[in-house]
Amino acid sequence: MTQRIEDYALIGDLQTAALVGTNGSIDWLCLPRFDSAACFAALLGDEENGHWRIAPKGADVCTRRRYVGASLVLETVWETRTGTVKVLDFMPQRDEAPDVVRIVEGVSGTVEMLGTLRLRFDYGSVVPWVRRADGHRIAVAGPDSVWLRSEPPVKTWGQQFSTCSSFTVGEGDKVAFVLTWHPSHKPRPRLIDPYVSLEHCLQDWETWSSKCRYQGPYRDAVLRSLITLKALTYAPTGGIVAAPTTSLPEDIGGVRNWDYRFCWLRDSTLTLSALVSVGYLDEAAAWRDWLLRAVAGNPADLRIMYGLAGERRLAELELNWLGGYAGSVPVRVGNDAACQLQLDVYGEVIDSLFLAREAGLAPEGHAWNIQLSLLGFLESTWREPDEGLWEVRGPRRHFVHSKVMAWVAADRAVRTLEAEPSLRGDVARWRAMRDEVHREVCEKGFDPVRNTFTQSYGSAELDAAVLLIPRVGFLPPDDPRVIGTVDAVWRELGSGPLVRRYTAEASQVDGLPGREGTFVVCSFWLADALRMTGREKEARELFERLLTLCNDVGLLSEEYDPSRGQHLGNFPQAFSHIGLVTTALALTGQETAG
Repeated sequence: MTQRIEDYALIGDLQTAALVGTNGSIDWLCLPRFDSAACFAALLGDEENGHWRIAPKGADVCTRRRYVGASLVLETVWETRTGTVKVLDFMPQRDEAPDVVRIVEGVSGTVEMLGTLRLRFDYGSVVPWVRRADGHRIAVAGPDSVWLRSEPPVKTWGQQFSTCSSFTVGEGDKVAFVLTWHPSHKPRPRLIDPYVSLEHCLQDWETWSSKCRYQGPYRDAVLRSLITLKALTYAPTGGIVAAPTTSLPEDIGGVRNWDYRFCWLRDSTLTLSALVSVGYLDEAAAWRDWLLRAVAGNPADLRIMYGLAGERRLAELELNWLGGYAGSVPVRVGNDAACQLQLDVYGEVIDSLFLAREAGLAPEGHAWNIQLSLLGFLESTWREPDEGLWEVRGPRRHFVHSKVMAWVAADRAVRTLEAEPSLRGDVARWRAMRDEVHREVCEKGFDPVRNTFTQSYGSAELDAAVLLIPRVGFLPPDDPRVIGTVDAVWRELGSGPLVRRYTAEASQVDGLPGREGTFVVCSFWLADALRMTGREKEARELFERLLTLCNDVGLLSEEYDPSRGQHLGNFPQAFSHIGLVTTALALTGQETAG
């Protein structure tokens, strides 16, 4: 039976991540990187596409689960007729090779445990050869090799191209399984001690979490979101993936299935702001440096997303051997939206670098030259239609949010030059651009009859992105046009505490069939806008209702279906967790915590 998206929890080693279900099965894992081919792909197909389950014999789902303290070590507890057992799942930060560790511990009574390891490389399409050697089960196919061992050794056997195991644990008994990946042409990597690795893993996370400066009433949710953002960071480069998954549907059974295992430029400003505000300056600097490397080059060739190390070519493919999550096909890897024209990203990059300067991050000498280059290109192109921040695959439009972010780019350049007049640049020129963009947006992107900004010029449709107008400073929060926009978006796009990105008839906007759920981060934007326009009580009530959308271990997906009461889209979603952190900081007056 398909697990709900919210039935999964995340483990990871800051280079890749796995999803563990309430049934004790790891159904998604890409090795060795977030964007590598999956060796467990049951999430997007069935058990034959690869999974690893350890659970009591005859059990369906666990009794309860949690993360151990402020860590990414998952503890799953099973209470059975004969006894209680717990499983600790984690991935230690790697020295050499990626490891997945699963420690089974008897709590009371005796429990018979069953394990099934079904490795399928290349997104569930390749069955490896498996052999025994040096106390391991070794699976090899092409470039991939996986080694499995247990301490103490337990009985294993091959069955239906899987490695099965059976063992019994009593009170205080422990059995540790270690799964290690490495390139098949290289010697076996150094063995790790699973119990020492557990101690180090817990210590590493507790040390990192202790640096969080936020001490407000929502600390548990904020810290769990920050841990999730850290887990989605590719440590070698500082890039942060939007999600560790691909093709979890925005519309169950539909075609709105995209690969989010890349780094989006538009996440940069909010990510930097959140990290700086709670004291994670090293992570903020690493993200800023990734950003500078990624965008270097001809500004006309700026991508809206990049690979983990700044790769540009993210060609989109369909994996027709996978049946999709709950029958949602096609399953896609890569993302053709990388090549779209989305003018807002120029503003987001410039705003991010402005924020980094304001936050006092160690300056990079070439950062200002990059900003001038981007701004010069934007000056000649901001009047063009684009695909907008929602990456529509329909016709290009003059999206209001894109124009507002062009204004942001010019505004941040002006403010930088006013603060540091010794920098190279024509402040009068950027002021003129800023004024022209502002005038045009107010004339062409505003509906005076309904007193609201619209999605695009000449359109009656609304867009939740215009909720960001007061946040970026385009208009003050008390401007009647801002207040009218907030009311209109909540009235026309709202569903209780939740907000859709745009019209319910999404196909008219994005050129795709079907309709999606509400977009989680947009609901946080609404809470922010309510607070900024003086509706503090409503903002706080809305935020606290949104916190109830988190699953049992504090994770949020991209979207939520209020009619079915379930998560939708890729999971966990960085943008959603950034929204949670940012709104919590704002509600407690800690936008610049510490």
